[in-house]
Amino acid sequence: MLRRNRGIQTLYKRGGLYLLGIIVLFISIGILTTIKPAYRLSSEVITNLTSDIDSSTFLYLLGMENRVYREAYPDDKRMPKISSALLQVATSVKPNDPRSLLGNELPGFSEFDSRILIAGEGTNYTNLPMESSPPLEDVLKDRDAVVKETEKGGEVDKEKNEETEDMPTTGDRDVVYIYNTHNRESFLPHLPGVTDPNQASHKEVNITMVSDRLADSLEKNGIGTSVDDSDIMSILNGKGWSYGKSYDASREVAAEALATNKEIQYVFDLHRDAIGREKTTKKLNGENYARIMFVVGLEHPNHEKNLKIATELHHLIEKKYPGLSRGVITKAGAGVNGIYNQDLTENALLVEVGGVGNNMDELYRSADAIADVFSEFYWDAEKVDANAEGE
Repeated sequence: MLRRNRGIQTLYKRGGLYLLGIIVLFISIGILTTIKPAYRLSSEVITNLTSDIDSSTFLYLLGMENRVYREAYPDDKRMPKISSALLQVATSVKPNDPRSLLGNELPGFSEFDSRILIAGEGTNYTNLPMESSPPLEDVLKDRDAVVKETEKGGEVDKEKNEETEDMPTTGDRDVVYIYNTHNRESFLPHLPGVTDPNQASHKEVNITMVSDRLADSLEKNGIGTSVDDSDIMSILNGKGWSYGKSYDASREVAAEALATNKEIQYVFDLHRDAIGREKTTKKLNGENYARIMFVVGLEHPNHEKNLKIATELHHLIEKKYPGLSRGVITKAGAGVNGIYNQDLTENALLVEVGGVGNNMDELYRSADAIADVFSEFYWDAEKVDANAEGE
């Protein structure tokens, strides 16, 4: 009798708990479905909360329900700790990544909180692109610059030979637009007496020369290209803006170009890195090239399409010029721009071409390589579009 009474009491307790659980579930569902949209947890909020959790954690949870997923669980991964996962969601601090803590505490350290989407040869968190942030008055200073005759570039030889007679062309349409947000970024080998990367700026000998070379190479491959020659630094000075407002100033220039030329299909914003040449130089076939890296901002709706084209070009470059691309990184959050004007068009690219220690010969070789690969990419895409229209 006593055992039966205890069994009945246990049954009542369990039944009460189940009933309470069902009531709480229905109340929660009712609140979530009737609350104003402004107060709901959006998918973006949930994504931000869970973005710092290792993806293997979710795979492990799926494996608890379906054994098929356990087969895909990495052998070198241990069972994730619930405490670590909860800590990451609550604080965005990763126990195995000190950057997640230091980035929130040390001024300027958040610059290193970029995400490596695709790591090129040797790329890791110790050698990500660094952006110079000099005072505008230093950027505008007059400095001496030296460029050898062989490094002056000039137009790429456009003489047609038998192989290029039937080359496709965009005719009088300029379908590629190139500009430079940090247009006075220069290179130490061409600035006598300058050793500080933050002082490596010049009004003429700078990244715009690389843009001109890229345009000439694209034109050689039949792709009409225009290069904007706006001095963004002078625009900043005229508006009384700081160097940190560079993308706001260049946005006006790029937006106007897109509005006035509806033929533009691709937009390049070329920069140079501020890290040393040992990280930004690659020898291919006995000659030095300035390595490149693609940067994509995540804080705009077009970022997935921008990522797609950056990823495709990285792989194409790696196939033809192994080691030239340092990879694809993404940026978002406090301390970075996060947009880089890439919301203006889905085919916008920010490319770091070389570093502060590279010279023009190396930079021009890389510009030619980019044009070579991009031209193949462009004309292949045009063939696909033409076939689709024909169907």
